[in-house]
Amino acid sequence: MVTIAGMNAMTQTDIDGLRRAGRAVRRAFLAMRRAARAGMTTQELDTVGARALAREGARSAPQLFYQFPGATCISVNEQAAHGIPGSRRLLPGDIINIDVSAELDGYVADMGESFVLPGGSPERAHICQSVRQAVRAALTQVRAGRSLNVIGSAVQKVAERTGYRIVENLGSHGVGRSLHEEPSYIPRHNPNERRTLKKGMVLTIEPFFSDRADWVEEEADGWTLSVPHGVLVAQYEHTLIVTDGAPIVVTG
Repeated sequence: MVTIAGMNAMTQTDIDGLRRAGRAVRRAFLAMRRAARAGMTTQELDTVGARALAREGARSAPQLFYQFPGATCISVNEQAAHGIPGSRRLLPGDIINIDVSAELDGYVADMGESFVLPGGSPERAHICQSVRQAVRAALTQVRAGRSLNVIGSAVQKVAERTGYRIVENLGSHGVGRSLHEEPSYIPRHNPNERRTLKKGMVLTIEPFFSDRADWVEEEADGWTLSVPHGVLVAQYEHTLIVTDGAPIVVTG
């Protein structure tokens, strides 16, 4: 996917616009999470998200920028990212990843979360909880003037402590005016990272944890990215604005 120069949100107008976009994305995600249940198709779940975005006056970013065949990305079990909504029916205990990104009044926000439908194993719940912890740990380290590597270092510490691998070919990215902007980076410790977090930078923190895989492969549909069948994978993502203090999490 093509990335462009990153947005710099230095004005209150920009901050407010990103907050509105983030709120729209968050509301759509929550509507989908509340609706998700065994027996429904991923297309039915996507319709919930599409309607929620429409109520907010927002447009699906994957559709707007990439002509993605769905309003949201819904990935199930071994599918890590970019799952196409369709006829697949959700089953008890499935790991569901819902990734919602949208444009509203020229601003773009992006968030995602993996969770387990009722009936899932403790191992499935644990990987979802662990990747969430990693993002929260990284958020505490984000400050203007620090290395971009503080994010990856914080994520990797949680991955090592909880016993998971970081998927190496799924990265985090800048966002704000488009869905994928600079900086593009893998959220893991990188001693060679020379980029610096700057005030006003808008970016996502988006790690993917797996129990046995370091890499995802593209499926035949040209969109879905998956680990091998039976391998666990989970994602958690927020959009934030870098400040001199705690970041502004617009999708929180």
